[in-house]
Amino acid sequence: MQLTVHLFLRYSLPFLPTSPRKQLLYFHSLRRSISAATATMVANAGNSSLLEHVAGAWYSVPELRLRDHRFTVPLDYSLSESPKISVFAREVVAVGKEDQSLPYLLFLQGGPGFESPRPTEASGWLSKACEEHRVILMDQACSFLTVRGTGLSTPLTTSSMLQTKSAQDLVDYLKYFRADNIVNDAEFIRKHLVSDAGPWKVLGQSFGGFCGVTYLSFAPEGLKEVYLTGGIPPIGDGCTAEAVYKACIGPLVLQNEKYYKRYPQDIEIIRDVVNHLAESEGGGVPLPSGGILTPRGLQLLGLTGLGASTGFERLHYLFERVWDPVIVPGAKKQISYYFLNAFEKWLSFDTNPLYALMHESIYCQGAASRWAANRVRTEHESKLDAVKAAKEGRPVLLTGEMVFPWMFDEIHALRPFKEAANLLAEKKDWPPLYNKTTLNNNKVPVAAAVYYEDMFVNFNLATETAAQIAGIRLWVTNEYMHSGLRDGAGHVLDHLMRLLNGKKPLF
Repeated sequence: MQLTVHLFLRYSLPFLPTSPRKQLLYFHSLRRSISAATATMVANAGNSSLLEHVAGAWYSVPELRLRDHRFTVPLDYSLSESPKISVFAREVVAVGKEDQSLPYLLFLQGGPGFESPRPTEASGWLSKACEEHRVILMDQACSFLTVRGTGLSTPLTTSSMLQTKSAQDLVDYLKYFRADNIVNDAEFIRKHLVSDAGPWKVLGQSFGGFCGVTYLSFAPEGLKEVYLTGGIPPIGDGCTAEAVYKACIGPLVLQNEKYYKRYPQDIEIIRDVVNHLAESEGGGVPLPSGGILTPRGLQLLGLTGLGASTGFERLHYLFERVWDPVIVPGAKKQISYYFLNAFEKWLSFDTNPLYALMHESIYCQGAASRWAANRVRTEHESKLDAVKAAKEGRPVLLTGEMVFPWMFDEIHALRPFKEAANLLAEKKDWPPLYNKTTLNNNKVPVAAAVYYEDMFVNFNLATETAAQIAGIRLWVTNEYMHSGLRDGAGHVLDHLMRLLNGKKPLF
């Protein structure tokens, strides 16, 4: 409404009459016009078909032009009368190309539960993509619940999820936030944005790549080309989460060994921290938010510390400041507030709780995960028990992309969702995410970067799935880790595009 009034005044006032009497009549007329426009907007607010797509004005960051879009979509696409949610997407083009006819490229972010990049300048893969494309950054895992009758929306966050009346109600809502419905949202957006509802290209990073394979399975008619980076999922029946975690134990141990080889001094530092935590009252020390840092909680730092470029360095510099300096003789040794605060920010479960709640479900088709990572950890406890390793003088192994039930006790932001997390872990009736027959007969050009030492998406499992996708072209490399798309300054995307545009011949 404010935007409508602003535009109306901006373009009407230059024609303001000079006579005071005529000015008065003019403003009365203007007021009636605005009131009528307001009434129309309010009347239309209940008609979702009129509000399916709202586009904002163009704005700028260095070398890029951006425009925000909000789409009102069904929560459940299988129902003719479904509750509505609002999905946010950001359109990005190179400066001066706003009105050019460019092919669309949809970017699907990793996660689940993390929003798409917020561009601050033209750099990296986005700069490369904008040379030839109109890029759509979709917050596929961070949809917004529409507050009926107000036109406002509330992000699906730790606080907003507390609005649900019960754990079961939350589960019944969250079940719609997997790859199958993300593809439905993408199709809805494509039909509103692309001229003549034509096909577009998709770039999927990590979990976004999983969504890309779901897209190939159920809506290939909407796809012109697909690029996957560190994101080829296992497509077996049932829940493949346990197989994923078992396959990832070897790469996890390897990344720990590489970290300690680069920073051998951290072996003793981390052992000292583990012993300190284990000997503290309650088996840990309080965190700033109200949770508790335990030895097994400390191991969660491996999630981003071991599997991404510069992760080793960030981890090392974090442990440099783990202890408070002793400024009073005889003062008790304690972990610094700096470290405890940084630990919580590192994990970011307070701002992205959906990752912890939904992570294992991304592997499920018609079967429950039953806390797969926790079961695999138990099988390998001789390697992964931090306290035992510290007492025996061995390096403490940090863990990877795993979610455990005890996190919903120890991490303050997750505590309210403990019951819902347990219900999700036992949920069996997950719908299918992939169609092997369709993938076996795929006609859409697909190129994928497979990282040989990927700690999160196992190389062997990824190549097994790739063999099921007809026509896929693989680029296997150990030059990059899981974060290769972000780290490669456009090289990864450029290489994949060359695989499909003829600049990298098949033979």
